[in-house]
Amino acid sequence: MGAWTLDDISWDRFDQSKVDPDILSIVKAAGLVEHNGADYAQYLCRVFHDDPDFQVIALRWGTEEIQHGEALARWAQLADPSYDALAASQRFTAGFRVDVAAETSIRGSRAGEMLARCMVEVGTSSYYSALAEAVDEPVLRDICRRIAADEFRHYKLFYTTLKRLLATEKLSLWRRLKIAFGRIIEADDDELAYAYYAANEGQTPYRRRRYAQAYARRAYAVYRLHHVERGIGMVMKAIGLSPTGRLSRVIAGGAWRFLRARAARLERAAA
Repeated sequence: MGAWTLDDISWDRFDQSKVDPDILSIVKAAGLVEHNGADYAQYLCRVFHDDPDFQVIALRWGTEEIQHGEALARWAQLADPSYDALAASQRFTAGFRVDVAAETSIRGSRAGEMLARCMVEVGTSSYYSALAEAVDEPVLRDICRRIAADEFRHYKLFYTTLKRLLATEKLSLWRRLKIAFGRIIEADDDELAYAYYAANEGQTPYRRRRYAQAYARRAYAVYRLHHVERGIGMVMKAIGLSPTGRLSRVIAGGAWRFLRARAARLERAAA
């Protein structure tokens, strides 16, 4: 477990008047995705089947991810008493399952797997940091800060393992770039779109594009430039490039402009 539990959160500070409906909808979705940590932990344990020390790390990580989901679901039920988190979770797992049967990493190597996991932690740490700064509701702000701190620590755990593996597993810069940016692109896959659908709709037919855009329009709105700059720095570090050099700054600037342009397009489409 992490350094906190659900009992450490001051739930009595919840302020219904500061709940934003758009934020509520993406928090519901995030809570479902976090629960997939158990499945991903099983997958990592299979990939590292002969590495008991890393299996301990993976299982602890999975437990902390589940706790994130529980905290977000509990907040969502405070904000919307009609929300049935269990039913939403069942809808989600019925329509989206993580493949835990693989015996080897789908990234081609264990080092590649750790690089991909670093990319996930870049995304989640940036997202929850941005969300914590964007919300006014005090309990959710506290939860997001706690989760963000966990995700930064998870990044460090996976990065440390990556460095250890690179001592024996050769991974060219081109291969690192391909894995890293391939995993970033996968952030737009069915998992988030289906989670948004399962949490907020569930009864109408699922249309991936519609729900992916519904989630992205709300999620992109919480980011600010410094979140993107820090995230790109973490990406560059994991790839093996300077996190503070000119290239990092150029990429961060481009990523920020792309994000704002896409957010604007989604807003216009919704209007």
